[in-house]
Amino acid sequence: MNKRQWLGFLCLQLLLVSILLSCSRTDTGTKNLRAGTYLQFTDALGNSVTLAAKPKRVISAFGSYCEAWLEAGGEIIGVTNDVISQRDFSIDRNTAIIGTVKHPSIEAIIALEPDFVLLSADIPSHLVLSDILTQSGIAHAFFKVEHFEDFLSMLNILTDITGRKDLYRKNGLEVQEQIQSLLAKRTYRVQKPTVLLVRCSALSVKALASDTMINVMLTELGADNLVSRRPSLLSDLGMEAILEENPDFILAIAMGDSDQANQAMKEYFASNPAWKDLKAVQQAHYLFLPKELFQYKPNARWSESYAYLENIIF
Repeated sequence: MNKRQWLGFLCLQLLLVSILLSCSRTDTGTKNLRAGTYLQFTDALGNSVTLAAKPKRVISAFGSYCEAWLEAGGEIIGVTNDVISQRDFSIDRNTAIIGTVKHPSIEAIIALEPDFVLLSADIPSHLVLSDILTQSGIAHAFFKVEHFEDFLSMLNILTDITGRKDLYRKNGLEVQEQIQSLLAKRTYRVQKPTVLLVRCSALSVKALASDTMINVMLTELGADNLVSRRPSLLSDLGMEAILEENPDFILAIAMGDSDQANQAMKEYFASNPAWKDLKAVQQAHYLFLPKELFQYKPNARWSESYAYLENIIF
């Protein structure tokens, strides 16, 4: 073999190696490492998760992630009770209930012999579950979804697992395009309505931070987020400050029983008769947001959440 032939052979080998490496990766950073490994990816806590085979017995310890798994084309064998009591999903009647979101039963999980478990990075009890699942040889992953980009990243991984990239396009990328179309309207808006977002329960009424899901959406749509200018409202939702700012809209999220939360809101404002002078009250711009689009993660309905806010505010 002369020098020219040898160089040509070397270039061909390098090209083949490059092609093989590129084919082994997907656009989420998931990859096939070796024979006997179905998929590997990094979860929300930075853990490297390896799946030996395509999961067939999947459990979700969080209702929102159960919905995301179903939207990715997966099937579920075990869920927490919020799937039934709060989100009213349509799931197979044979699907097992493994406890509550904050207190899932490790015994119930192991008894179902799952090959993959979805956990929340925000729930302390799930961190405890992780150690036991690892000792039991059960693959699991943590996810953290606060904003649409987080959901899109999660859906990308889940559809890598299920092999349904068509659903990543339908429930992820197409939703992203719808959101971008809504946000493009900001360019033509002159006014920025002021919005105060609060969370109500039977016991309290509190302002929500500017980096929470709904406030971020409001800011992206072009609204003036009151809490971002008056962060003191987070610790003291004082009527004096609210009257001074006189927001155009007061939006509320109900925690727990909606009727009790609504009553708590009325009692809070009734404690100061001056609240009737607020623009938001006089113009009937004071309302509760639907739980399915705002208290829970909207997942594939995220564009509906943006559209709902846009219709209210603009």
